[in-house]
Amino acid sequence: VSENNLEDYLHAGPERLAALSASAVQITCDSCGATTTFEPTEVAGVCAFCGAKVVAQPVAADPLIAPEAVLPFSVPKKDAVGHIKQWISSRWFAPSALKTMAQHDSIQGVYLPFWTYDAQTYTQYTGQRGEHYYETERYTETDDNGNTVQRERQVQHTRWWPAQGQVSRFFDDVTIPATTSVDRPRLSALEPWDFPALVPYAPAYLSGFKAQRYQIELGDGFTEARQVMAGTIESDVRFDIGGDEQIVNHIDTHYEGVTFKHILLPIWIAAYRYQGKVFQVVVNARTGEVQGERPYSAWKIAGLVLAILVAIVAFVMLRNR
Repeated sequence: VSENNLEDYLHAGPERLAALSASAVQITCDSCGATTTFEPTEVAGVCAFCGAKVVAQPVAADPLIAPEAVLPFSVPKKDAVGHIKQWISSRWFAPSALKTMAQHDSIQGVYLPFWTYDAQTYTQYTGQRGEHYYETERYTETDDNGNTVQRERQVQHTRWWPAQGQVSRFFDDVTIPATTSVDRPRLSALEPWDFPALVPYAPAYLSGFKAQRYQIELGDGFTEARQVMAGTIESDVRFDIGGDEQIVNHIDTHYEGVTFKHILLPIWIAAYRYQGKVFQVVVNARTGEVQGERPYSAWKIAGLVLAILVAIVAFVMLRNR
């Protein structure tokens, strides 16, 4: 699986763009705006991300920065249905409509787009190193017998020293979701992904599935990746400063040899609308991990409360007989 030079693609011209396949078509949901690509043997039907009916006609897929790699589906649809049914059965007070999410024909297989970034970083920093020392302090207090007594205690103080230096680190495959159609916390909860099993992308992997077009552009994804790297770099700086405490005044990081990959990761997804809100359940199509959100049925909760009240009243009446 090849890496691409970031600078070469940040302002990519038509020569660096391509459709997912020669016959691929795409459709954009009027409700949530998600654009999915698929082979003509598939049908648009219902939007995988919001459950809305797709009424627009498919058009030829627009060119994009083509994916370098894909994790193929390894969890069959029938197993994904079983995982979702098991997940639903553990949801207390869920409305009966939630069961529609576990219908075989309501679950769709979708490849989600991700960016991965590699970078060699060199960081200059200035800051302060704090070293603790202790002094004995005398104080008075009243003991349990009302007597005033003198006592001693150790009080911590900190001496500060200026610090500066350089740290370096190589980052490999900092992964940023290029979709906004699935909540980030839910995507994170689907991890881990078995990246060693990535294979070079080929249009044949689209057969029977859909692929979402990236919603976060390459440059914006690298901005997010830098934020992820910044946390690790600051930890490296603090370790380099040493001492008992650290103050980081300034960090200046230089990035070299930045490369990226556009990869597709597989999920099974079911979405439906309940009282005007969209709910999703997603399954990692490599591990079977299920994550989702659910509504609560006010009627079921009210029914339980009523049953408890009836039971309490009945218990009190029996005791008073």
